[in-house]
Amino acid sequence: MSILKIARMGHPVLVQKAKAVDDPTRPEIRQLVADMVETMIDANGAGLAAPQVHVPLRVVVFQAPPERVPVEVEAQDGAAEEAFDHTAPLTVLINPEIEVLTEDRAYGWEGCLSVPGLRGLVPRPTHIRYTGLDLSGDRIEREARGFHARVTCHECDHLEGILYPQRMDNLQDLIFETEARHWGSARPSEAETA
Repeated sequence: MSILKIARMGHPVLVQKAKAVDDPTRPEIRQLVADMVETMIDANGAGLAAPQVHVPLRVVVFQAPPERVPVEVEAQDGAAEEAFDHTAPLTVLINPEIEVLTEDRAYGWEGCLSVPGLRGLVPRPTHIRYTGLDLSGDRIEREARGFHARVTCHECDHLEGILYPQRMDNLQDLIFETEARHWGSARPSEAETA
């Protein structure tokens, strides 16, 4: 296994649509996945898509461990932040597809290994179903909510050439991680904006 170089925002591989994998059981795909998992863990990420390691194929790996702690923020309409109510083990998805099961959206802070040092407040669907193939070519189908849904959507966006800032409603909510503790105090209150 190898730790792979991660493409950063601005690299052409991150803006193109990834190609479908014709045979998920090929040894090269198994090796790619092993290297992606090692790279994700080394970088302390929750997920990684093949385009992020300069391979334009429809392959993602992610995990939604129970120790993920929600960041309490208030949504644009004043609704409470999403509950990180479901977890997922380390998952490999080849040729994934997502079906959104609700119109409800929740805001949550996202980071990305391809956009290092930044966080953004991103709306995502609160309930999805995803399908895809595993390394044996067997079909996977799961429903996901909370962080599990968020990380799945985030990683699958990479396969369409989309980075999380493109999903944000307000680029004022794109901040450096080192400044996160100041974010709330810098925002005008509702009284000041009314």
